[in-house]
Amino acid sequence: MNEELPAIFCYTAWVVMGVSGCGKSTVGRSFAESEGLIFADADDFHPPANVAKMRRGEPLTDADRRPWLDELGRWLADHRLGVLACSALKADYRKTLTQHRPGLRFVHLAADYDAISKRMESREHFMPVKLLRSQFDTLEPPPPDQALILDATLPIDQLVAAMTSDARR
Repeated sequence: MNEELPAIFCYTAWVVMGVSGCGKSTVGRSFAESEGLIFADADDFHPPANVAKMRRGEPLTDADRRPWLDELGRWLADHRLGVLACSALKADYRKTLTQHRPGLRFVHLAADYDAISKRMESREHFMPVKLLRSQFDTLEPPPPDQALILDATLPIDQLVAAMTSDARR
């Protein structure tokens, strides 16, 4: 990981966000690797009770998410140059993360329900496809002035290139 922030970077931490199955982990990890940054997947921070609830097909509540979001915020605050893959579905969730780490750059990987549903059907994950609708129902898309909004159906290399371009503007 780079210890020094390249002068050309506009941000020091990124949150790649969106509904389950949009490619947050893949794109976030690829971007982090290309820029020599540390990467974390918010899924790895879920307490066992949250994972069990999702496996049962039950959507998480705001109360379920609050301690998880605080832990993610602490991770962001502790890592000088970091990329976090995190759903960050609501404006309030993004506000919590930003309170821990001001100046975050949110990157919203956006696509429609059908495209994401098809992608989810072909992967192994504790989040079942039947919960995808609840994610779309919960999603409060960030406005363009608060996030880089990218088409999640684009190839990974194009998404990473767009993030790199944005980071160096």
